[in-house]
Amino acid sequence: MSLLRLAYLALAVWGAIHPLSLLVGWFSEHGWQLGPMIEAWQANAATRALVWDLTIAALALTLWILAEVYVRKNWLALIAVPATFGIGLGCGLPLYLFLRSRPVT
Repeated sequence: MSLLRLAYLALAVWGAIHPLSLLVGWFSEHGWQLGPMIEAWQANAATRALVWDLTIAALALTLWILAEVYVRKNWLALIAVPATFGIGLGCGLPLYLFLRSRPVT
């Protein structure tokens, strides 16, 4: 496996573990309900901007994944879509790059 692929994989793992650990801490402190989380996303203009920026980037990544899967028939790469929306862009993007950069057989 190339150094680049290892870097993508490491970023995908970090992009899963680090944000999820912070979310678990936040939910432990504020309760295990989505309402307070959504309120926190709307707390001020800076957090709203970040939420929209990440949402737009996640949608763009999803379109890119779908377009490339259609052409390349790399069906495994589709797991990056739920990773993006279920975990976050910090996991989904490097995961997709890892899957996309595998050697073509």
